[in-house]
Amino acid sequence: MAKNKKKNWVMVIEEDRCVGCYACMVACKAENDVPDGVFRNWVVEYAKGKFPYLYVKFQPQQCNHCDNAPCIRACPTGASFKREDGIVRIDERRCIGCKLCIAACPYDARYLHREKGVVNKCTFCVQRIDIGLEPACVITCVGRVRTFGDLNDKNSEVYKKLNSNEYYVLKPEMGTKPRVFYIKKK
Repeated sequence: MAKNKKKNWVMVIEEDRCVGCYACMVACKAENDVPDGVFRNWVVEYAKGKFPYLYVKFQPQQCNHCDNAPCIRACPTGASFKREDGIVRIDERRCIGCKLCIAACPYDARYLHREKGVVNKCTFCVQRIDIGLEPACVITCVGRVRTFGDLNDKNSEVYKKLNSNEYYVLKPEMGTKPRVFYIKKK
């Protein structure tokens, strides 16, 4: 019997497919009981082209679950940590709400959960993936913008997409080694 390889969870985003419907944001809020006024994922809108030929582009963003996560290094209590499968988590029992990890994140992906007094962020919906389901933002996306999967699995969609397309990560100059990849337009 073959050894069970550890998972290597990543997200691939094809932003050119995003229509700005915000279903991902709504699904995330509902699935993760995210309070009003804050988000675990969001869609950035920006104008492209030259006047008068302008158009709007949409770019979904979230925690990048970095391999070299500055939020983990900034946390004085060890509440921020990385799971073996690459997911960056926060242990709410250890978080003191100091917000040092929020300041350290170059992606503005963390927020203070005011009711709980602890920091929160995207978890790739670990409560779903740990039982074999996809993150809420992935299954809700009408444009099939997001693909989630195990990069160690050569048969996975994320592996195939990253090996057959050019891609980029946000803020590569930060050296964070993000695990959210954006497919370049062909």
